[in-house]
Amino acid sequence: MSSPAVAYARQNQPRFLDELKALLRIPSISTLPEHKGDCRHAAEVLAADLSRIGMQNVRLIETGGHPLVYADWLHATGKPTVLVYGHYDVQPPDPLDEWLSPPFEPTERDGNIYARGAVDDKGQVCVQMKALESLLAANGSLPLNVRVILEGEEEVGGEGIAAFVASKAPELKADFALVSDTELFAPGLPTLCVGLRGMIYTELEVRGARTDLHSGMYGGAAPNPFIALAQILARLKDEEGHILIPGFYDDIIPPSPEELAAWRSLPFDEEHYRITEVGSRQLVGEGGFSVLERTWARPTVDVHGIPGGFTGAGAKTVIPAKAVAKVSMRLVPGMTPAKSFALYKSYVERIAPAGVDIEVRLIHSGDPCLIPVDNPYIQAATLALHEVWGKETVFIRSGGSIPIVGDFARHLGLPSVMMGFGLPDDNLHAPNEKFHLKNFELGIESVIRFLEEVGR
Repeated sequence: MSSPAVAYARQNQPRFLDELKALLRIPSISTLPEHKGDCRHAAEVLAADLSRIGMQNVRLIETGGHPLVYADWLHATGKPTVLVYGHYDVQPPDPLDEWLSPPFEPTERDGNIYARGAVDDKGQVCVQMKALESLLAANGSLPLNVRVILEGEEEVGGEGIAAFVASKAPELKADFALVSDTELFAPGLPTLCVGLRGMIYTELEVRGARTDLHSGMYGGAAPNPFIALAQILARLKDEEGHILIPGFYDDIIPPSPEELAAWRSLPFDEEHYRITEVGSRQLVGEGGFSVLERTWARPTVDVHGIPGGFTGAGAKTVIPAKAVAKVSMRLVPGMTPAKSFALYKSYVERIAPAGVDIEVRLIHSGDPCLIPVDNPYIQAATLALHEVWGKETVFIRSGGSIPIVGDFARHLGLPSVMMGFGLPDDNLHAPNEKFHLKNFELGIESVIRFLEEVGR
């Protein structure tokens, strides 16, 4: 099927790339207070662009944090309504000395564009926006009704949009959601993500004495919170990677035999994955499960940081009064954040060494999700991707978490089509993040054809 909108996108690709670069230059780092103004600037730029292309009712919606961007076009009588979601905030770029080019000066290299946010998620937001622009410019209308909601706090828990979704605001009334924040399984292989792990992110604080103490005068009598913390963390998993929290695995819904068979047919080279993506001497994890099972369909416990104590140059023989660890758990279908956190908290409090007090804090959480593949929107996406990429679409899960997908399902009853165009080696959250330029182009065409297919 010929599409004037696809022709328009191809003609305007150089401008589309320039506009993506302008957005990537804005350091909209949501977790750092000094970049609050940059986050608002990014939101304002996107709102202005949505107005320019012909979307209506464009506005910023204030939250307790960074604003949401809203727009709609609702003139396709009798057609479904899609809620297009993305996020304009990005992770901090540290460590800066590992970037080959400045993180907020987008640079083309080897067929990729390198910048923080290139693929997560500004590049993919631009895929969505340029698809809408192409449809409106080529046809003067959209093939279905469209609402757009973009957030600026995805990288810090998404509390603002979570509250907005829970309120069931009329701006969110739709039939399904389109989320472009995932990746292709392999280069050139059209992919739909139909499952996500959920998560709980926690802080574990251990307190010993009232104040820091001299280790010569008090060592051997005073409790050391760092030692206690290490003992607790060491008892979360055994040497085979099995999580030791009682009851943690009880509610897991395992993948079906058909899904496991489909995963085994994917072009996955474990050694290539170990060398090029992980970069470790060997892979670890639960025995009896493949790498894809361990990363897509099994829960995890990970420690992300242990701030505190003395870390400066030289020596300071102090027993700190407290120690903190940031600990997360990825959850799989069947598990809930509330129960998983309760099990974890109870276990940690029970195994805490003598002489210390424990506080376990929940920072943020998100539900796991599994999308049925027999709904008409997934079927339309499959057809569109096959047409654009010339290959059969594969269905995968992701080891990551997109909490808003669970919120859409739980509060609004919306299935999500997770149609992303990143690659496994795009360095999300790491130095030298990139987006393959061909994926940017074909991603725009894919979204155009998908929306046309749903409207048809």
